[in-house]
Amino acid sequence: MLTNWYEQLEGMFDQMVEWRRYLHQHPELSFQEIETPKMIASILESYGIDVRSNVGGRGVVGKIVGEKPGKTIALRADFDALPIQDEKDVPYKSTVDGVMHACGHDGHTATLLAVAKVLSEQRDQLAGNVVLLHQHAEELAPGGAIAMIEDGCLDGVDFVFGSHLASRAPLGTYAYRSGFSQAAADAFEIKVLGKGGHGASPHETVDAVVIGSQIVNQLQNIVSRQVNPLKSAVVTIGSFHAGNASNVIADSAILKGTVRTFDKEVQDHIEKELKHIVNSICSSFHASCEIKYNRGYPAVFNHEEETKVFVDVIKNTLNEEMLVEADPIMGSEDFAYYLQHKPGMFFHTGARNDEIGANFPHHHPKFDFDERAMIYAGKALLSLVHHYVSANVKAEVAESTN
Repeated sequence: MLTNWYEQLEGMFDQMVEWRRYLHQHPELSFQEIETPKMIASILESYGIDVRSNVGGRGVVGKIVGEKPGKTIALRADFDALPIQDEKDVPYKSTVDGVMHACGHDGHTATLLAVAKVLSEQRDQLAGNVVLLHQHAEELAPGGAIAMIEDGCLDGVDFVFGSHLASRAPLGTYAYRSGFSQAAADAFEIKVLGKGGHGASPHETVDAVVIGSQIVNQLQNIVSRQVNPLKSAVVTIGSFHAGNASNVIADSAILKGTVRTFDKEVQDHIEKELKHIVNSICSSFHASCEIKYNRGYPAVFNHEEETKVFVDVIKNTLNEEMLVEADPIMGSEDFAYYLQHKPGMFFHTGARNDEIGANFPHHHPKFDFDERAMIYAGKALLSLVHHYVSANVKAEVAESTN
């Protein structure tokens, strides 16, 4: 039976590519998605799938109800794009100035639509249900996942799984990890308020640039000297703006950055120390400051049992050599919210192919992926569905216990 599902999915490859390239040409930013969810809902409805739109704002949820009772598994794909100019020289280059799919979400969507098509024609073989989570706004906190959950997208769901196409992993591989696999992501903004003046008279000023520079240096000591070296953490200043003339001492400076952690205690400590350091430095220079610290997505924590199921499923239905146990990464993902409510896991499907230039990192202006990766991602999702809600599997289990 699963072989037939794979064959159906492979037969939809051209359609998947067409969907993916259309979405790539017509990207929509987080919380601004209008046409994309309409397209998704229309396709799902054409398969006779029950659809709920505007879930948590702009999300789309489809539900395939099997003919026999059983568990319910949810599969998630995100569909928002990024504020990046597409610099690829390809026929499907983005037609929207300054906006592109630079993270593979167009491929995630096309994959789940194809999986939906296959499963919609297999309702009589399902002992349970499949929920299709087409999520908006993964790229911009607070993200779409938390709002969709609050709007009931996980009601009745027993397990939740998701895949991300990864340009750092070779085509034909699955990168996975039990436990923490992606970091929590916080953002902060520091405004230093000093006293401006002439560049030739620094003694009459409170130099915001000097103060800001001290802050940048001292914040690096949090991780190197205050965090247990066996626990990962990152503090990065990504933006520093002050002044606009070479002979004028700036009266203010704005610094923006990110904090990445796995451990909640480490996260709490860094926030506390960051605020302490900034206030202390500004006070010592007779300046004042304003600090905004926003908690972002929590860390992605893959449940042990569901990760084991994923590994066993790939071994038994595809190929053990495709599995790569990966190190945690400091990138964030709002899929973490789903895993706070339901058991499941999030894995990465290799999409790198150096021969066709599909090797740029995510969020790069030339990001692209080998479109055959959608087949691999789809097969993994179908294999998981087969494990949890296949009527034939249930029957075989029942017979083996008699």
